[in-house]
Amino acid sequence: MIDSHPVIPTSVSVRTALDGFVDKLTGAGVKVARESALLPDQTAAAGLYLRMLLSVLGASFPPEVYEETRAAAEGLDPGDRSMEAERRRGAALSHRDWLLADQERAVLRQRWRELFAEFDVVLAPIMPTPAFPHDQSDLPARRINIDGTEHDYFAQLALAGIATLPGLPATVFPIGRSEEGLPIGVQAIGPMYEDRTSIRFAELAERHFGGFTPPPLD
Repeated sequence: MIDSHPVIPTSVSVRTALDGFVDKLTGAGVKVARESALLPDQTAAAGLYLRMLLSVLGASFPPEVYEETRAAAEGLDPGDRSMEAERRRGAALSHRDWLLADQERAVLRQRWRELFAEFDVVLAPIMPTPAFPHDQSDLPARRINIDGTEHDYFAQLALAGIATLPGLPATVFPIGRSEEGLPIGVQAIGPMYEDRTSIRFAELAERHFGGFTPPPLD
């Protein structure tokens, strides 16, 4: 179980739901670990994910926007590995640097293979909070409030990147609700190409602990 991420915290309501789900699992005889030396470095993986993701998005930027982005990336401190810096680098990533990033991804995949030799699935939050109000402001200016503290809006992508970057199957299913009645889910991540493993885990969780409950019509 990964109940939080080094790049962005998990809200109390989400952690509470995750803890409750772990209690149910252990009560049913499941062996659950809270940490493992086999887990890849999630900070480094998040930075790599944002670089590779933005390299795809940046390819469609208008020429003048791309040039501005490239100039901004060139002005970054090489030692700056913040998520914002990684996004800027990614949006103007050269082909050479993309190939180097792809090599890093290959190493990451091997580390996940080593972890899944010991564990069946990895559980992780889907989002750091339950659903939040729509924000139609300019994207770069957006922030997300987590338990009263403002955080980088785009850092939420780190949770999606846990499975997406190395190409692992992830099955999402509900595990509870917040005090406001908003649904909270978890992602069960399985080994590469073993989609049926994560799907089967979600199926068993639903069978033993209950699954989706339709919201009231009013």
